Amino acid sequence: QVQLVESGGDLVQPGGSLRLSCLASGSIFNDDTMAWYRQAPGKQRELVATITSGGTTYYQDSVKGRFTISRDNAKNTVYLQMNNLQPEDTAVYYCHEEERWRGRTYWGQGTQVTVSS
Repeated sequence: QVQLVESGGDLVQPGGSLRLSCLASGSIFNDDTMAWYRQAPGKQRELVATITSGGTTYYQDSVKGRFTISRDNAKNTVYLQMNNLQPEDTAVYYCHEEERWRGRTYWGQGTQVTVSS
């Protein structure tokens, strides 16, 4: 069974940085597209960034130039480096995995990021 566990969420001031981590288990991690989503209170969950098995990345416009998604296949881990954080970035951030070989998808439990003065 695939399991995703996020960590790294915290309270940070505007302009600060955080690095989120997502540890995957029970999957062929190297083959799978990974993503970060976020959901703010009262808002729909939205895609933040994706990274394919080949390293191709995609970013939502609002985070381009500030966030970087990366992966370490040896550690079965995907990261989201978040710089110049703004209050609008406040949300629960969720890790997402799409299993290539059969197309199933999985979610982590989420980690809270709060950006506030």
